Amino acid sequence: MTVRIEKSESVWTVILSRQEARNAMNPKSADALQEAFLEFEKDESASVAVFWGEGGAFCAGWDLKNAASLEGDRPLGELDFPEHGNPPRGAMGPSRLELDKPVIAAVAGPAVAGGMELALWCDFRVMEQSAYFGVYCRRWGIPLIDGGTVRLPRLVGQGRALEIILTGRKVPAEECMKIGLCEYVVENGKSRDKAEEIAHQIARFPQSCLRADRRSTISQHGLSVSEGLIQEWKNSLPELRKEGLNGASQFKNGKGRHGDFNN
Repeated sequence: MTVRIEKSESVWTVILSRQEARNAMNPKSADALQEAFLEFEKDESASVAVFWGEGGAFCAGWDLKNAASLEGDRPLGELDFPEHGNPPRGAMGPSRLELDKPVIAAVAGPAVAGGMELALWCDFRVMEQSAYFGVYCRRWGIPLIDGGTVRLPRLVGQGRALEIILTGRKVPAEECMKIGLCEYVVENGKSRDKAEEIAHQIARFPQSCLRADRRSTISQHGLSVSEGLIQEWKNSLPELRKEGLNGASQFKNGKGRHGDFNN
């Protein structure tokens, strides 16, 4: 089994485990990873996911041994975007999913090429001190096809993204922290623990409102300020009625005063 799920209350940890290949992705693993995140999205008891690669590597990218076996003018034709309807999974699995729940990447060791793209797909990233990103597929003439050219510029800006993409160089965790490619750097062996700790903190909050704010943040890309404000208002007002007014009543009755997140 290359993918498994471990659950702790409403936090699910999705584990990629092809340790013999540094968690490189083959079609079977991509299918399993896609199904794991679809299951997480559909389960009402699940609030936050942590995505972790077992064995000291997050994901070494697309399995090039499998890629070498592909032939023809459309070697990944089964993954083409259709004119209508939902697209099939990405080459790396869930890279095309647009979930309504947060996912945190816990990155140990390499997250390179398609593995970097999977980490960028997540909401934010916890990296170990020895972890690193890099477009290592630059060496073999394999392009980024799982969102790397879309998500990386949005995180670090176009110029820096192009430098990382065109050189294919190693981007260590400390640099990732400085340029906005990750949000936490922790001791080696601690990325999963830290990501799960944060996931439990997030899972404590009212989830409907939290997901509405997440949707507003993600969907404002490409909108003007005025368009973004309108989109935010229409997206969030129902959640104010559903959860926010009750929360305000709790505050009025003495809960959570002075920034207390434990009450």
